[in-house]
Amino acid sequence: MCIRVIFSSSFFFFFLLVSLHFPTRSSSNGSTEEEETLAMVKPDGVLGNYTERIKNAVVESGFSIIRETVIQLDEHRASTFYVEHSSKSFFSSLVKYMTSGPVLVMILKKENAVADWRAIIGPTDARKAKITHPHSIRAMCGLNAEKNCVHGSDSLESARREISFFFGEISTGEAVGVHDEL
Repeated sequence: MCIRVIFSSSFFFFFLLVSLHFPTRSSSNGSTEEEETLAMVKPDGVLGNYTERIKNAVVESGFSIIRETVIQLDEHRASTFYVEHSSKSFFSSLVKYMTSGPVLVMILKKENAVADWRAIIGPTDARKAKITHPHSIRAMCGLNAEKNCVHGSDSLESARREISFFFGEISTGEAVGVHDEL
């Protein structure tokens, strides 16, 4: 129990510091707008029993979890989701990793959802996250740049495509599009 309290208070402090660097956007009438973003807990996070800790961090950071589902990606679906990496040397190991177990996919909502989720998860390379962002989710449960425990949309456009990929109607031949994160 003490570990959770320390994690929660440290995480809150980290989130507070990060929030100061990402001002909220306002609509033309002065009200703030909520965004939706896609969050995915990858196989190492699900199989490593980090799911509840990650979901607690999500809620403690002010996100609402709009929808969630646990799915097992097959090779075709994983290849389609990460199509922009298909020419890279790590692509086959990425697909193998993403099909190695179930993933938890969530739609998160709050003001500045994309930027705030990316700040909370930390750098892509979990080894770097452990040094530069020790209270981030990737520092908590990631291993390296590929097995980094979580995915987050890198823009609102990517978030819309990725949410549609998992929760909406999308043809099996249509690529998700370009995003720069694993």
